[in-house]
Amino acid sequence: MLSLLPSLQRTEQRVAEAVVADPGGTVERTAQELADAIGVGRTTVVRTAQSLGYDGYPQLRVAVAQELALRRSAPAPQGAEDSPVGEIRAFAARFSANLGHSMSALTDEAVAAFLETLDEAERVLVVGNGLSGPLGLDLMLRLNAAGRPAEQLMDPVAQQISARQLGSASACVAISGSGASRATVVSMRAARDSGARVLAVTSFARSPVADAADVVLVIPPANDSFHDELIHTSRAALMLVNEQLVDLLIARRGGRGQDARAASLSVLGGSLQE
Repeated sequence: MLSLLPSLQRTEQRVAEAVVADPGGTVERTAQELADAIGVGRTTVVRTAQSLGYDGYPQLRVAVAQELALRRSAPAPQGAEDSPVGEIRAFAARFSANLGHSMSALTDEAVAAFLETLDEAERVLVVGNGLSGPLGLDLMLRLNAAGRPAEQLMDPVAQQISARQLGSASACVAISGSGASRATVVSMRAARDSGARVLAVTSFARSPVADAADVVLVIPPANDSFHDELIHTSRAALMLVNEQLVDLLIARRGGRGQDARAASLSVLGGSLQE
């Protein structure tokens, strides 16, 4: 990047110098936040990323995060965690210690609105792409088992087509850990254009997915880091919330929810082998 500085405009040089001086901060900042920090316009930040050879600022953030990960990949010192089981236990301990932080952004109002929309919608489309796709599938299956019919399509174009046809009595539930999945945001906007109510579960409040939702549940990553989201892409906290949301929906639906759960357990009981 330094070798390209002379070819940049003066304001672009300021952006590039800021990235080099604080790569970790760059990964955590949006284009607008970086622009505000150094006193330039957001378009200058985007133009700088493009001048450096990237499609846009999100791609620059990913590249910087990758570079930081390579710097930090030196072998760890010998110790109690220097074994596969030790590393798993250490990760579980760190995750458990920070789980309360991951739930700190939830509010009663947002959860209540989320559940009300899920309960009352005539049709529910679940959207998730990349590593959030399996979470969407899990939520869709749990909702159906709870007596709340839902659907999920894995192809992004099919998602958009389905979302555009939802209508005002329907809901679209988007799951995105990064909050920056382009395919997911496009489907959310298609759902909103149809008149549907848009719900989101994501790790970052300042993200395109959060901005596109009517109701958003924010589940910050364990260390509140976009860098960690890019490199490690953990979805564990989001999965825990998804599971609990379905339990809360069953409780909200009263007898209907209990009957649906009983029917599901009956099917499961018949499928188990001695």
